[in-house]
Amino acid sequence: MTGSSLATSTDAEARRRVWTEAGRGWGARPKEWAYQFEPYALPANHLLFDRLGVGERTRLLDVACGSGLAANVAARRGASVSGLDASDALIDIARARTPGGDFGVGDMFALPFGDGCFDVVTSFNGIWNGCDDALREARRVLTDDGQFGMTFWGAFDRMGLLPYFMKIIELSPESHQSATMVVGETGDVVDGMLRLTQFEVQERGTVEVTNEWPDVDTAVRSLASAGPAVPAIEAVGYDAFCEALRDIITPLHDPVTGVRISSDLGWVTARPT
Repeated sequence: MTGSSLATSTDAEARRRVWTEAGRGWGARPKEWAYQFEPYALPANHLLFDRLGVGERTRLLDVACGSGLAANVAARRGASVSGLDASDALIDIARARTPGGDFGVGDMFALPFGDGCFDVVTSFNGIWNGCDDALREARRVLTDDGQFGMTFWGAFDRMGLLPYFMKIIELSPESHQSATMVVGETGDVVDGMLRLTQFEVQERGTVEVTNEWPDVDTAVRSLASAGPAVPAIEAVGYDAFCEALRDIITPLHDPVTGVRISSDLGWVTARPT
């Protein structure tokens, strides 16, 4: 094995480990994520599908599809949907939500689909800074006249969940702190990532999304279900992590309207070059 091929093999193995770890994290509390957290993204789902013209006969793949909420929205528009995720627990929910869809556990860096299979490929907060190979795979499975769309966290000053992410960074082992911060940098580098992977940016913007829960306990359980929380939970314990979140969320609770936290997601659409 040559030096370059050894490096490629090592990189691929590292990506697989990260992807497997992501599946373990996001699948740790799948029902809480699917039913109490994931619906926050619905405004982004609808906006991006509008921009991409998703409708009858669209062949759509959602990468890092989680529990399949976005794919379900697309299916209700008439699209033929497929989804791939690292978590088998979340894929089980995706299959239950959309029985007519094609959902499976797989690697977004090595999509199990042939070239040019899809008219549209999307990823909602699933492809981040450094995931260029996932974009190359998205390009490969798109038709030449297909479209790609993705979302990512917006500006920090428009991120109501920022204190939550800062608490995760504070409580996580040092080895995971930088990874969480890199995620937040995606909006700054996404145009360059797309150019390097043979895409041309078409449109870009922001959309406001809102997490809403009836009470503090529900909010805390929901926030603890997101994948980035897992390293912090493993470091300090679930109960201690939830108590730390409670200190953040309690001041945001309104006895009449519950807990509402708004943030901006960035979005971008692109076509193959």
